[in-house]
Amino acid sequence: MTDLFLLGFFGLLLLFGLKRPFLWVCAYLYVDILAPQKMGFGIITSVPVSLIAFAAAFGGWLLMDKKTKLTFTFRQGLLAFLLVWSWFTLQGAEFTEPALAKWDWVWKTLVFAIFLPFTVTTKLRFEAAALIMVLTAGAIIISGGIKTVFGGGGYGTLSLFVNDNSGIYESSTISTVAIAIIPLIYWFTRYGTIFPPSLPVKIFAACLAGACLLIPIGTEARTGLLCIAMLGLLILRESRHKLLLAVGGVLLCVAAFPFLPQSYADRMATMMTAEEDESASTRMAVWEWTIDYARDRPLGGGFEAYRANSFTYRMPQTTGEGNMTTTRFEKVVDEGRAYHSAIFEMLGEQGWPGLIAWLLLQALGLLQMELVRRRMRRRADPQVEWLGHLAIALQYAQLIYLVGALFQGIAWQPFIMMLAGLQIALAIYAKRYDSPQGATVGERLAAQRRAAAPDAVATGPAPLR
Repeated sequence: MTDLFLLGFFGLLLLFGLKRPFLWVCAYLYVDILAPQKMGFGIITSVPVSLIAFAAAFGGWLLMDKKTKLTFTFRQGLLAFLLVWSWFTLQGAEFTEPALAKWDWVWKTLVFAIFLPFTVTTKLRFEAAALIMVLTAGAIIISGGIKTVFGGGGYGTLSLFVNDNSGIYESSTISTVAIAIIPLIYWFTRYGTIFPPSLPVKIFAACLAGACLLIPIGTEARTGLLCIAMLGLLILRESRHKLLLAVGGVLLCVAAFPFLPQSYADRMATMMTAEEDESASTRMAVWEWTIDYARDRPLGGGFEAYRANSFTYRMPQTTGEGNMTTTRFEKVVDEGRAYHSAIFEMLGEQGWPGLIAWLLLQALGLLQMELVRRRMRRRADPQVEWLGHLAIALQYAQLIYLVGALFQGIAWQPFIMMLAGLQIALAIYAKRYDSPQGATVGERLAAQRRAAAPDAVATGPAPLR
């Protein structure tokens, strides 16, 4: 039944896309995030749903979608460079088979991120794409949140839709994504038109945000706690009552602490004693090895190059009880440890050229969203208020991702690359909106109508063409 339901839903998306081709783009977003082919046990496992959605999205845009004022930006150029460069490093990869397995999904991730801004060209399309991303990730998050409430959590034991600790289903990754989408959830409670802001929408959004906050507890991912802290700082930035909010946040944490599982508290405590934690010790050892590796191979070792690492570190071993304890340090030899950092992942796999391009891609994203935010604030136009606040939501989502990326190898994470594609599309849209020369005829007429009647109320959204 699960297979039939998943295939039926996917088939409906493809069918509706015959009338509205942009729905095929949404179908790919849904498939690439949720991975329904991994959720079933029968026929769906043999159906290439990802490839079908990928081909439909591109084919629909080429054959059926309107193409006006196509713009190729510098950030899309950086994505194209990363695509070519990662293919180049693939040719000399030390571990060919694992590298090819990673390349198989990385190239699709980059191509789709480059392609997405060509299709997201109206407010309704921005909203539809963001809504599909939030609700698809939200389905995973709600499931995990419910299981956490009923005591089904634990490090490496929180069961989600698939029995696969990779991609978005990896504990630290889903924790990062869960916290990163909270600013987007809030945006929908103010500017959504597909589901207009109402009491039911706000209640659902509050419950979904609560589930997002439960995911780091259910997974016991320390990265999730850092992402929550980053979210708190960003909320303080926006608040007019910073001191009151800060005090309230501290009191809420104190009140919630007795309800947290002891295993969660114990695991979070290891953040203060990195030298006594095996995970933290190996992480730092891998980072040191990667820096040395980049000296020998400054152009990178290709995907999965971390498999070449081997190192020795010292771990404290405590014996005895009470006051009669003895601590001695033992040498531990380890090898093939993952990078546990997007920065070192890029440095080890793609070398300095790849790392610089990736960092530039991230920095420009933050800068572009800040510029859009400030431009829209200066305009003080209710018609485009949504645009400035969407820029804030995407910027905050990226900042939370970057905090999480410091401690996990998610440089190529598809969900985050989709957010980058939305950022690029939003920057293009804002620039075109500001420039009469770059605007379409319809946009210029709309601007003239707003100038003639500034108090007019906007009409409903255009169809998803």
